[in-house]
Amino acid sequence: MQIILASGSPRRKELFSHLGLDFELTIPEVDEKVRKGETPEDFCCRISAEKAHAVARHNPDSLVIAADTIVVVEGTILGKPVDDREAFEFLRLLQDRTHEVLTGYTIMHREASRTRTIVTRVHFRTMSSQEIQWYVSTGEPRDKAGAYAVQGIGSIFIDRIEGSCTNVIGLPMSHLYDDLKDFGVALNLIEIGGRIHG
Repeated sequence: MQIILASGSPRRKELFSHLGLDFELTIPEVDEKVRKGETPEDFCCRISAEKAHAVARHNPDSLVIAADTIVVVEGTILGKPVDDREAFEFLRLLQDRTHEVLTGYTIMHREASRTRTIVTRVHFRTMSSQEIQWYVSTGEPRDKAGAYAVQGIGSIFIDRIEGSCTNVIGLPMSHLYDDLKDFGVALNLIEIGGRIHG
């Protein structure tokens, strides 16, 4: 069975590759604007499903995985900052408080599909304006939801994480793996065991 990860994110590609599965990458084209009255959970579920549909239409026999990750502060979605000034404002809003990171993911194979949302709570420690400005100047926040990377320099400002750490990076791997097994996807445990013990 062909597996397609519908994503242009290098972080999702790296996470998914840890499963050791053969897969292809396809970048879906969808409008990622929030609809009026749409909750953050509804939004990331809808976007992940639309991404999966966009790719599955052209690959009807493939198993398609798509995801969307957002940062939410008191019900407000923080996407990728448009410039360094907005990145500074995002980080000033996040410092010294807890926010939520939601990843909605969709698995689709022929007529079967499943969409889930996983929530992780992230607490930032207090950051001075100088620290925020320095972090923005590194360039890391520019293409990240919420203007930070938990797997990068941004980790020095994170006090604690409640829930899946990989969810903050872009894919809740433990939850995703459980769902993939329901779709008939499994690790080649015999081959792996042979390499370890052989």
